[in-house]
Amino acid sequence: MPAEKRSIGQVLAMLKNDFPDITISKIRFLEGEGLVSPERAKSGYRRYTETDVERLRYILTVQKDHYLPLKVIREHLDMMDRGMEPPALETPRPRLAAAPAERPAPADTEADPSPRPAAQRRPQLRLSREELLEASGLSEPALIELEKQMLVLPRRGTNHYGREAVTVAVAARKLAEFGIDARHLRAFKMAAEREVGVIEQAIAPHQRRMGGSRQAAHEVANIVIHVHAALMRTAMDR
Repeated sequence: MPAEKRSIGQVLAMLKNDFPDITISKIRFLEGEGLVSPERAKSGYRRYTETDVERLRYILTVQKDHYLPLKVIREHLDMMDRGMEPPALETPRPRLAAAPAERPAPADTEADPSPRPAAQRRPQLRLSREELLEASGLSEPALIELEKQMLVLPRRGTNHYGREAVTVAVAARKLAEFGIDARHLRAFKMAAEREVGVIEQAIAPHQRRMGGSRQAAHEVANIVIHVHAALMRTAMDR
């Protein structure tokens, strides 16, 4: 019995639950990049096999959980095509479900504000402009506006974008659906810069004793991030 083949619309429906942002244009883009090669019926329509669907699922998963650029994904797929195992990827950090209002999380289950050891930190991300657009789903005009507001910038001295740029770009795309644009995000950036100024001023004596090490600044900033999140939730509850 021949393997079942599906249309691009059927494939979209199969992937939509796990990848809400997937679109037909995205699938066609991945095909155009040579990452998936569905058959073509005599009518010209694409016909996807189960292998094609699983290939798409792998691509979307490593993009969503690991922000891998297309070049690296292509290398992984080439290894799989040759019957080899792709490199093991770091397990993504789980997304914590919000605790019910009537049952606040006990103190010992709160997120640990201490930074992760260096061995556990995610490897540095290096994305080109095109890869950032593809990974975030942003349009070119939207990215230009974020850059104009100094919200998304390449890493200093390079043409590559890091993990923070991806985080801001993805958040900007999602917030735009609620009417929050780059101008609003600019206000958040200014607030963050003020907070960093407060931190640096407060810990300056400690840093001098530590020989100018930035470790304390990063540790304090990480704690402040959790305090900020808690204060935001408190303010929203009011």
